[in-house]
Amino acid sequence: MSDLSQLENETLAAIDSAADEAALENVRVAALGKKGSISALLATLGKMSPEERKSEGAKINALKDKVAEALGSRKAVLKQAALAARLASETLDVTLPTRPSALETGRIHPISQVMDELTAIFSDMGFSIAEGPDIESDDFNFTKLNFPPGHPAREMQDTFFFDAKADGTRKLLRTHTSPVQVRTMLQNPPPIRVICPGRVYRSDFDQTHTPMFHQVEGLVIDRRAHMGQLKWVLEEFLKAFVEVEHVKMRFRPSFFPFTEPSAEVDIQCSRKGGEMRFGEGDDWLEILGCGMVHPNVLRNCGLDPDEYQGFAWGVGIDRIAMLKYGMHDLRAFFEADARWLSHYGFRPLDLPTLAGGLSS
Repeated sequence: MSDLSQLENETLAAIDSAADEAALENVRVAALGKKGSISALLATLGKMSPEERKSEGAKINALKDKVAEALGSRKAVLKQAALAARLASETLDVTLPTRPSALETGRIHPISQVMDELTAIFSDMGFSIAEGPDIESDDFNFTKLNFPPGHPAREMQDTFFFDAKADGTRKLLRTHTSPVQVRTMLQNPPPIRVICPGRVYRSDFDQTHTPMFHQVEGLVIDRRAHMGQLKWVLEEFLKAFVEVEHVKMRFRPSFFPFTEPSAEVDIQCSRKGGEMRFGEGDDWLEILGCGMVHPNVLRNCGLDPDEYQGFAWGVGIDRIAMLKYGMHDLRAFFEADARWLSHYGFRPLDLPTLAGGLSS
């Protein structure tokens, strides 16, 4: 009996002095674990006579229950103390300003913004959006577009070619979005009115060239398509894009394998004070290339050039973004600098519309 009283006093004292839940768990294991002191006493009951087992068993079980109750009470106290300490250390100053939301800090990349602007402009003129794969065949990227054998664009130093297959054919990263025009003509009967925005790839890298950049091309195929319509489409596009009421353009004869006749388009601008302004001034800036779709391209796409004709144009999205928004180094577009994006990017919900303003 004296041993039980001593064990009780020692165990209860250890429970009361436990500083945290880990220390309390050590006391529980020492008393009630498989090799604990109280568990050891319970193991001795089997060696006792029935009379002793009855009397001693009641005492030991009473001690076990008392210790278990003390452990539960102490654990509750320690949990409450731990919670109070955590609340005291993790206080929140409700007078601080709230953090800006993702809608406030997030930005739309200028390339995505300009693509949305182009979509708004040409959709208003009845054009659809056409897309195609970045990895193309030599046939779609060159042959069907009237590029003759030996053309410089077919050289390895100008185009990213994959290794040749067993039959000698090679895939490549498209050098323009013109293959999308080919796919559109092969899959859809005229009339056709599409723009083809997307990534293109060429072996260049400097302040105004990167190995991957973005381009948008337009295509119209119809029985009566002509250069006058091409001029009107480009004029309306440029007025809407640079957001001026009037633009003056000039067409200079040029050469592209896939158009005949072909032209480079210049737009009136002013460069005074180091600032580019469109629709005014005495300077000219080359902005895009265009022309009437070559009869060979129509034939290659299953169209009769005696029945159908069309016009097409192409412009670099990165370049017109740089011109419109005053960015001087194309490489910064692809460096993932959050500071640059915060400065030049656009708010997520400021979607470009012709009615509300493209770049408002």
